[in-house]
Amino acid sequence: MKQDIHPKYTKVTVTCANCGKDFETRSTRSSIKVDICSNCHPFYTGKQVLVDTAGRVERFKKRFAKATSQSK
Repeated sequence: MKQDIHPKYTKVTVTCANCGKDFETRSTRSSIKVDICSNCHPFYTGKQVLVDTAGRVERFKKRFAKATSQSK
């Protein structure tokens, strides 16, 4: 392998934006921030949590209701 062409592989802290949990891993980046981690993800916790971003669910339901009422 060529010398001095590979990035530095160091320990970094990964921070979850949702629950605030920190854990350590190795990466070429200086820090990593994730939206959701295994500590708060519904698949791993077994709890269903609806994450509604800016009313997207309501907009979908409204469009779906309009489409079904027009087709009848």
